[in-house]
Amino acid sequence: MAGLITKEMVIGEVIEEYPETAAVFKKYFGKGCSDCPGSKVEDIDFGSTMHNADIDIVLKELNEIASKLKKGKNSHGKSK
Repeated sequence: MAGLITKEMVIGEVIEEYPETAAVFKKYFGKGCSDCPGSKVEDIDFGSTMHNADIDIVLKELNEIASKLKKGKNSHGKSK
């Protein structure tokens, strides 16, 4: 089963959709990741390469957060 977040997704868009993922990006890409202008155009794969981070581990942690957030919402997109 594919995750909610893929390596082709833009970092800034992931943070916008799932704000809690910012902690993962900070952990692997540095504290300024969410403020970096590149985060608006660079994908997760590129960020992982630039910061020498294991893409599989980064995606695993991002998708764990996204899955928890998605389960916390009902079919109308509102919190339970």
